[in-house]
Amino acid sequence: MLSTGRGPRPLVPVLLLLVWLGLGGALGPFAGKLAEVATNDRAAFLPASAESTEAAALGRSFETADTLPVIVVWESRGGAVDAEQRQAAAEAVTAAGAVPGATGRVSPVLPAEDGRALRAVVQLRSDLGPETADSVREIRALAERVPRTTVGLAGPAALLADLSGAFAGIDGLLLAVALGVVLVILLAVYRSLLLPLVVIVGAVLALGTACAAVYALAARGVLRVDGQIQGLLSILVIGAATDYALLLAARFREELPRHDDRFAAMRTAWRRSLEPIAASGATVALGLLVLLLSDLTNNRALGPVGAIGIACAVLSTLTFLPAVLVLLGHAAYWPSRPVGAEPAHGVWRHAAALVGRRPRATWAAGTVLLGVLAAFAPTLDARGVPQTELFIGEQPSVTAQRLLSAHFPGGSGNPAVVIASADRAEEVAAAARAVPGVAAVQPYTAGGAPGPATVADGRVRLDATLADPADSDAAVATVRHLRAAVHAVPEAHALVGGSTAQQDDTRDTARHDRTVIVPVVLLCILAVLVLLLRSLLAPLLVIATVALSYLATLGVSALVFPHLFGFTATDPSVPLYGYVFLVALGVDYNIFLMTRVREESLRLGTRAGVLRGLTATGGVITSAGVVLAATFAALGVVPLAFLAQIAFIVAFGVLLDTLLVRSLVVPALVHDLGDRTWWPARRTTPEPAPVHREPETVR
Repeated sequence: MLSTGRGPRPLVPVLLLLVWLGLGGALGPFAGKLAEVATNDRAAFLPASAESTEAAALGRSFETADTLPVIVVWESRGGAVDAEQRQAAAEAVTAAGAVPGATGRVSPVLPAEDGRALRAVVQLRSDLGPETADSVREIRALAERVPRTTVGLAGPAALLADLSGAFAGIDGLLLAVALGVVLVILLAVYRSLLLPLVVIVGAVLALGTACAAVYALAARGVLRVDGQIQGLLSILVIGAATDYALLLAARFREELPRHDDRFAAMRTAWRRSLEPIAASGATVALGLLVLLLSDLTNNRALGPVGAIGIACAVLSTLTFLPAVLVLLGHAAYWPSRPVGAEPAHGVWRHAAALVGRRPRATWAAGTVLLGVLAAFAPTLDARGVPQTELFIGEQPSVTAQRLLSAHFPGGSGNPAVVIASADRAEEVAAAARAVPGVAAVQPYTAGGAPGPATVADGRVRLDATLADPADSDAAVATVRHLRAAVHAVPEAHALVGGSTAQQDDTRDTARHDRTVIVPVVLLCILAVLVLLLRSLLAPLLVIATVALSYLATLGVSALVFPHLFGFTATDPSVPLYGYVFLVALGVDYNIFLMTRVREESLRLGTRAGVLRGLTATGGVITSAGVVLAATFAALGVVPLAFLAQIAFIVAFGVLLDTLLVRSLVVPALVHDLGDRTWWPARRTTPEPAPVHREPETVR
C-alpha cells in the first residue's frame, strides 16, 4: 500500500511528477533553439577597453555598417592567369557584391606576383548571424564560374560560415551521443532496466528547463551565447544531473531494506543526500559564477549559463527523481532487488585495506606521482591556435587560407587596421611601412577606388597587409611591433585593430582573467567546504589535492596534445575552463566522500570512519566519475579543437581525481591525520584503536 493512516502520501510525488512532465512538454523544445540566439563572432567577446575594440568602434565611421570580409582566391589550373579568367573573376566579384548580406563594397580583382592566381574581397554585414553561411555559399557559387581555376574562400566571414557548419545540429548530436553513453554505462554498472531510464529522463528535463531559461535571457540581450557554450551547457547538465541522481538513488537503495515504508526510506535518503548534493551544486555554480569577473564576454556568459544548468540539475535530482523512485520503490532497481547497501566491490575493500595498513606511504606515493605529472604543466602552450588548427579535419576556409598564402602575402584581404588623426596620416603610414612583417600599407578610400584617404571625424584609416597569415604567431608579433611604432607618432592617437589585433587582445585578456579568477574560485569553494565539513584543515586538504590533480592533468595534456593529437597550441581560454570545471567537479567527489566519512566518523571514529566511508561510496562515486568523464568526452564529436581539448582535460582530470585522489590520496591523508582532520573541531566520540583489517561491508 502507498498510503497510511496519515493520508494519501502518494499525492505529493504524483503532483511533482505531473509538474515536471508538464515543464518537459512546455520547455523541452528550447533545448534545440539556442542556436537561434547564438553568435560565433569572436570580436563580439572582447572588452570595450581592448585597443582592437576601440579601433573597431572608430572604424565604423568609414563604413555604413560593420563588415566581415570574404577573401576570394582563384588559382589557375593551367599555369598563368589569362584574360578570360580575369574578366570572369571581375564579373563574379561584381555579382557577389549584390548577394543577400553583402554591403555592395567589393575590391578590384588583383593578380598575384607569380601570375598564377587572382584575389578579391567581398564585404558582408557582420550582423547576419547564421545567414552568413548562406551568403558565403552564394559567393562561392559565383566564384566557381571562373573557368579552369581552383576557388577558395578565406577570411573572417568564411571562417564564421565553417564555424556555423561545425555547430549545426550540435544540440541533437551532443544530446544523442551523451545520453547514449550514459545509458550504456548505467546499464552495464547497475544491471537495472528502469533506473537508467529514470536518471536520463531527469537529466533531459533539467536540460530543457535550463535551455528555456538561457534562451529567454539571451533573446533579451542579458546573456551572449555561442556554439561552444551551447555544447558545454548540454554536457554539464547531463553529467551533473546524472552524478547527483546516482548518489540519491544509491542512498535510497541502501535505506529501503531498513524501513518498512518506502516513504520513510526516501525521507532518510533525501535528508542524508541533500547536504552533499546541495554543497556539490553550490561549489560548481559558484565556481562558474566567478567567471563573471572575466573581461571576455563569452567567459562571463558561461558563468551564469552554467550556474543555471547546475541549479536545474540539482532541482531535478531533489524533486523529480525522489518522486519517481518513491512511486516505483523496489521496482526502480528491477531485475535486482535492494538488500541493503550495495556490497563493497573487492577493489574498494582492497583500497580501504591499503589505506588502513600504509596510509602515509599511500598518500605520499600518490602525491609524488601527481607532482611529477604537474611538472609538465608549464609547457602547455596556451597562446591560441592558428586557423589551420581551429578545426579537427579539413575545412574550406582553412584550405583557402593555404591557397591564398601560396600566392599572396599571408595577411592579404584581412589587414591590420590603423585608425589615426588625419593630420598625422603620412607619419603613421611611414612608421607602419618600416615595421618588419608589414607587406604593404594602403589608405582606405570610399568605394575602394584609388585616390586620397577618406577622412571621417578627423581620422583616417590605413590598412596594413601583413606578410604572414593573419592568425599566425608571426602576425601577432608583427601587430605588436606595429602598435609600438604607430603609438610613438606624436599626436597621432593611433590605434591598431583587425582580426590579428583581436587575437592578441584576447590572449592578454585571458592571461589577466586567470590571475583574477583562479584564486577567487578557490576561496569560494573553500568557503563552501568549511561550512559543509565544519572544519578548516579538511577543506584545505581537499582543495590542495584537487588543485594538484588539475596541474597534473595540464601536465599530461601538454604531453599528449602535440605528440598524440597533433595540437601545437591551445586556445587561451582552455586552461581557465579546464580549471573551473575540474576544480569544481573534482571537489564534488570529495564532497560525496567526506560527508559520508564525517557521518561514519561520528559513530566509529575518524580512522574507522574513513575506511567505512570509502567502501560505502567507492562504487557509486566511481560510477559517477566514469559517467561524467564519458559525457564530457562526447564533446569530441564536434569537429573543433577547442571542445576536443576541453573534452580531454575534463575527462582525464575527472578520472584521475576519481580513481587516484578521491580513492587513495584523500582517504590516506584523513586516516594518517585521524581526528586532527577536523581541526579546529574535536570529535565527541572516542576513537577506537585502529585495527588494520579489511572493513566490513556496510549493510
